[in-house]
Amino acid sequence: MRTTRRVFLKSAATVAVAGVVAPSIIRPASAQGGTLRIGMVLPVTGPGADAGRFALNGAKIALEAVNKAGGVLGKPMEIVTEDDQTTNPGAVLAFSKLASQPDLVAFLGSIRSTQNHAMAPDILKTGKPVAFGGTDPVLTQLGNPWLFRFRPNDSFSARVIAEYGVGTLAKKKWAIIHSTDAFGTSGAKALTEALGKAGATVALDQGYTNQSQDFTPVVLAIRQSGADVIGSYFTFENDLGIFARQLRQLGVQAPWVGSASIVNVTALKLAGPSLYNTYGVADYAEESSDAARNFGKAYRAVMKLAPDNQSSWTFDAVTVLAKAINAAGKTDPKAIREALLAIRGHEGAEGTYNFDQNGDGLHGYNVVRNDKGTIVFDKRIDFYKA
Repeated sequence: MRTTRRVFLKSAATVAVAGVVAPSIIRPASAQGGTLRIGMVLPVTGPGADAGRFALNGAKIALEAVNKAGGVLGKPMEIVTEDDQTTNPGAVLAFSKLASQPDLVAFLGSIRSTQNHAMAPDILKTGKPVAFGGTDPVLTQLGNPWLFRFRPNDSFSARVIAEYGVGTLAKKKWAIIHSTDAFGTSGAKALTEALGKAGATVALDQGYTNQSQDFTPVVLAIRQSGADVIGSYFTFENDLGIFARQLRQLGVQAPWVGSASIVNVTALKLAGPSLYNTYGVADYAEESSDAARNFGKAYRAVMKLAPDNQSSWTFDAVTVLAKAINAAGKTDPKAIREALLAIRGHEGAEGTYNFDQNGDGLHGYNVVRNDKGTIVFDKRIDFYKA
């Protein structure tokens, strides 16, 4: 039997010292006589462990700010975490462990769409709000009233990739490279539709299996297709790193506009110069707004590294959940849900939150460029109607 180790941390600064994320209760030092608790599913082990560490760091910075401002309903907020092991079965088990604790009033789900799909039936049965970061548009069209997305969905990323690639880069013959999981297939489908509307053609639609070790056949297919630009939806940064290096090693220098994983810290570290002069849609870009800059400053001060969307969405999720629960005035799930749906004009690190009836809070993306390893903000493109 696996025993969950409980670690008690006083502040976000402790994370920077520890450097390791473990299943834990993140409890503020001021907790006296009860706290308000939310659960968090995140990868501590497996290929997503780095992403889990960044996600928890963002949540902890928000937690500290919320508690410093008075907490929620007069109580300090606390986060209880469980390891999803970067797998669908692990995510289901992690959520079930959290959901079995009746005093948890809300949850943070996964940044990976496939894991949110796996958890969705139990989320519906549990009947409490779940903030998540997966970008598959289908997730908020399942008729599940408890799902609230804290990143823009891929119907928007596809439109931004197409608009920038066709309109700004003037490229009309595309190779679409994507994971064959829920995230990748939905993204590729949305991009194909957006390119068609923009008057471009798809010369190659090439899927790959997550955790592939050799992308040579994919790169050769791109060369043979004659495509003059690449659009991509990579789920895992390690796959993207291998692909990027092999792409350049085999001489493909076509412009590349990728989904948000192309600018994540882990991908930049793994791919290095192979990603120079590429473009990405980024839900978080540090120079995109005052709120994004303020988060970046706070994150760098504590963590001593640049933030990315692994940490920004959890920062926003904790902040907005606290705001909604305070507005609801109670921890009744339906009241919290209605308060979340009523959020308008909240300036977060990821953008301005205006929740629609499906639970989507954001409706656009930033376009950024990799300038010799530095991510440079270009512009923000928003679509307030899907």
